Amino acid sequence: MTDTAPAATADKNRKRIVSLDQFRGYTVAGMFLVNYMGFFILCPVVLKHHNTYCSYADTIMPHFLFAVGFAYRLTFGRRIQTQGAVSAYLRVVRRLLGLVLVSLIIYRVSPVAKSWSELQSIGVWGAIADPLKRNWFQTLMHIAVTSLWITPVIRARASVRIAYMLFSAAAHVVLSYYFYFTWVNSPPNGIDGGPLGFLTWTIPAIIGTLACDWVVEAEGLPRIKPILFWSCALMLSGWIISCGTRLYDVPAIDQSMAGNQDLKLAIHPVIPTEAQFKAKEGEPFSAYLAEPPFVKPPEQDQRKWNYWMMSQRAGTLSYLVFSAGLSLFVYLLFHLACDRGNLNIPLFRTLGTNALAAYILHDLVMESIKPFATKDAPWWYAWGSFLLFFWITWLIVRHLEKNQIHLKL
Repeated sequence: MTDTAPAATADKNRKRIVSLDQFRGYTVAGMFLVNYMGFFILCPVVLKHHNTYCSYADTIMPHFLFAVGFAYRLTFGRRIQTQGAVSAYLRVVRRLLGLVLVSLIIYRVSPVAKSWSELQSIGVWGAIADPLKRNWFQTLMHIAVTSLWITPVIRARASVRIAYMLFSAAAHVVLSYYFYFTWVNSPPNGIDGGPLGFLTWTIPAIIGTLACDWVVEAEGLPRIKPILFWSCALMLSGWIISCGTRLYDVPAIDQSMAGNQDLKLAIHPVIPTEAQFKAKEGEPFSAYLAEPPFVKPPEQDQRKWNYWMMSQRAGTLSYLVFSAGLSLFVYLLFHLACDRGNLNIPLFRTLGTNALAAYILHDLVMESIKPFATKDAPWWYAWGSFLLFFWITWLIVRHLEKNQIHLKL
């Protein structure tokens, strides 16, 4: 009797996972929406990025990292089988370094000096310090660096990957305590977690690798209840971690800080002082509960900025834990609709199978359309220009799809 199990497994691994393409396409479409509409004053608050809590806009980038982790685990396993370990590792490192180079080119920097003598005077570090902190470390750079960071464990068993994720998260907390949280929130402000953001972006990426195991390695249809449980557990854990932000309510912090209404950041933003804990004594249980995600917290005169709030700018632990759980939950919905059902939205397929091209093109199209818009434009003009932007970008990506042109790194 012929053993057909290995062949069946290989065929399953080679087959495109519709739910992943659809999930990634949805994420790209969401990116189009928040990146374009965030320009306008009338844009709903939930579609804007925030530095002190999680909005819909702040959920998009974690979805990308989740999809990257899922796809990385899947495709790297294929390369190991066909190319061998050494060749596969060398190839993926070269490609990720290539993505770093693409990021440096795409995320343009304003002139750092007005003359040769000024450029000489500021030196190498003076020239790259600000771009390194803010300009370069955006989505593509974080994808590249985070992927490089998890490469040593990408083929490891689940327990090793989870331990690596916990180590990375702990390292981010420690470094934030010593200097990083204050540094990334000081002018020029960092973006998307800054240069060390990969430590917490590792969370959704590793969760994505675990989701890949759940889908690809299951015999038959994977079980739904465990993945639903863990998605909810992660979201709840992220919110519980964010409750630490209540220790930074102005009445709960020392009076010297409370009296300085202009001070945005807490003096001790990561580890609260004993006085902060004592100030909370005797208060009702509700005084320890943070606002749920998507709900705006008090302003800085009522609560100082701290590490425990959900912040995409600082890449905080609570934000990435919650967002990783949300990504897992949203992916589960696509799995149910696509892999178990017959849902295959052409728009999401087009954007999801050529996400890098869509990402690069959408910025170019925005730069062509936004000069003809104003921040205070009426709703019909703002949404009309958005539809034009979306249609043009989709039209180009669809043309690439029809001609089987896919941009991949």
